[in-house]
Amino acid sequence: MAKAQKTVKAARPEQKYQRVVIADLDRGRRGKHHDLVQGIFQELETLVPGSALEIPLAEVGGIGLPNLRSAVHRASTSKGLLIETLADDKNFYVWRAAANPEK
Repeated sequence: MAKAQKTVKAARPEQKYQRVVIADLDRGRRGKHHDLVQGIFQELETLVPGSALEIPLAEVGGIGLPNLRSAVHRASTSKGLLIETLADDKNFYVWRAAANPEK
């Protein structure tokens, strides 16, 4: 006769974290420059063709030009909006790019 095997139930550790359904999660990115970038894009929507927004670098809360440019381009890609940017020592300029079917 075979020996009866002991079944040992391991005690489950107490759950520290709440479980949520993945479908209920907001999958959008909300980085630290979100509010600034949202404001820029709200103004871009009403921008007259042939003009640009002039954003003073001194007024963007210490965000460096490379980080600002990256955040704006990342947001434009996610929104499907073609933009162009330019910067000088004091200002960052952004405008809607003309659609170019050759690209």
